[in-house]
Amino acid sequence: MAILDSILDYNKSFVDTKQYEQFQTTKFPDKKLVILTCMDTRLVELLHNAMDLKNGDAKIIRNAGAVISHPFGSIMRSILVAVYELQADEVLVVGHHGCGMAGLESDGILEKAQERGLDLDVVEMLEYSGIDVKGFLTGFEKVEDNVAHSVDVINNHPLFVRKIPVHGLVICPDTGKLDLVVNGYEHL
Repeated sequence: MAILDSILDYNKSFVDTKQYEQFQTTKFPDKKLVILTCMDTRLVELLHNAMDLKNGDAKIIRNAGAVISHPFGSIMRSILVAVYELQADEVLVVGHHGCGMAGLESDGILEKAQERGLDLDVVEMLEYSGIDVKGFLTGFEKVEDNVAHSVDVINNHPLFVRKIPVHGLVICPDTGKLDLVVNGYEHL
């Protein structure tokens, strides 16, 4: 059975037995938080439990490395929507130790892409067109520096009000321990 078929079969049972009822909440975060964190699978349930978050407490935005790579991209737009439309009053950027984006080199990704069938002539064409593909596919050196950078991008965004605290944290994916990188209350 294909993965999609398995998901759809399970979903039918989930809906038929009304298991969804335990997750019902509103679109507004109860704790008035928006959290930008990594898409790492180890954080899916750990982050919520380590921070005492229940379903509906926070808006969670996930991407590779909790990186804001462009100040006018979808990550920043999501943060702005969470603050202005969904009434979030604080922002947390949560990176993690052992992140796959730490030390990520573009050559490794491109090699794996080629193994999966990507014609690397596309990369040459994109670079000739002014796209920095290698920069786009490069990670960061130190998770704490990356978290501080994302906090800085949010705090200095021209559409972000300076009255909202933006905190930076790093979580250990083994224990759930949180280390404070930036205390947003101190920057108000």
